[in-house]
Amino acid sequence: MSNHVVIIGGGAAGLSAALFASRAGARVTLLEKNEKFGKKLYITGKGRCNMTNDCTTEEFLTNVPRNPRFLYSALRCLSPQDLQALMNSLGCKTKVERGQRVFPESDHASDVSRAFLDGLKGQGLKLGVEVKEILYENGRAAGVRVQDAMGERCIAADAVIVATGGLSYPVTGSTGDGYRMAEKAGHTLLPSVPSLVPLNIRESWPRQLMGLSLKNVALSAAARGKTRFSEQGEMLFTHFGISGPLVLTLSSALAREDWSKVSLSLDMKPALSEKQLDDRLLREFAANPRRQLQNVLPALLPSRMAEIFPALCGMDGHMGVSQISAAQRQKLVQTLKALPMSVVSPRGFEEAIITCGGVQVKEIDPSTMMSRKVPGLYFAGEVLDVDAYTGGFNLQIAFSTGALAGNAAAGYQP
Repeated sequence: MSNHVVIIGGGAAGLSAALFASRAGARVTLLEKNEKFGKKLYITGKGRCNMTNDCTTEEFLTNVPRNPRFLYSALRCLSPQDLQALMNSLGCKTKVERGQRVFPESDHASDVSRAFLDGLKGQGLKLGVEVKEILYENGRAAGVRVQDAMGERCIAADAVIVATGGLSYPVTGSTGDGYRMAEKAGHTLLPSVPSLVPLNIRESWPRQLMGLSLKNVALSAAARGKTRFSEQGEMLFTHFGISGPLVLTLSSALAREDWSKVSLSLDMKPALSEKQLDDRLLREFAANPRRQLQNVLPALLPSRMAEIFPALCGMDGHMGVSQISAAQRQKLVQTLKALPMSVVSPRGFEEAIITCGGVQVKEIDPSTMMSRKVPGLYFAGEVLDVDAYTGGFNLQIAFSTGALAGNAAAGYQP
């Protein structure tokens, strides 16, 4: 007789767990409290769903700042290449774009969840069902107590998979339900903080540049006297501070830092040394001896930034370039290479792509995703304390841990 597997949460991890449990011969009941499955999938990759990254396992794990080794078995169960093959077999054609990011060929996130649901026809897919608690019998998970339009009832199961997500984008239903269930089962939770999230900046000048996007700049962060982050890429100024790919990666790398002790430095010209930049300024000044500083700087900076940049160096933008001293020129160079900013705080979970924190992975068997504390209880996806940078890595983690949990809960022996 086949195992009955109940899965709590119909997002990426839950859909994957349901499909793999079903294919391994289990009877599946997938419970989702929202009005549709895969709600968070619809907003990932700006609605296009960056489902994975077409890279090797080694490359993948370098993009996982916390607990990467925990994922070896999950990625062996469902690698990025396996996921692409699976999606194609389910009728969702995929394509690889810049940075090895993988999307549905149609650019519609809905095609990803539809592919999983098509693969689950005939199984128990239930929407609008809230799980009140996990039931236990003789020390193991034995089902769930649920509430829906028909009232409260209990559903017996041989295994329960918690795939409820974290706290990011709570409008999609990620409200920490899984954390409460894990804690009740005796699991340790690591504090949850927003990750892959924009940053509030103390200084007022970034707000003056709201909407300005910078490319090929370098952002560095130091904490307790050490450089903790330094990367080149794109960023964006906003009404509260800074955002964009570089900033999101920084927020993930330093997710558990005390942000009040973090100092940021923006290098506007990472390809040039201070000497090369000084030579460039001298050439610009020599070619435009009668012009004002603010009118020469657009040769080096976006025009909106050029307007406010002299003030950031403690200088008057109306100064004629012929009046600028060597010391003032040096100040311009130093600020171009290291414009300081101070972080007030990350933005909230409403704007965070992912949650850092969750169920401590030491308490989960990485070869099955089963709890080391409660037999028959499994965890998959963002509820676990594993998160990664942008580029499709977080969704792949959800799909892979879900696949492994689904297989194991169904009793599948590879």
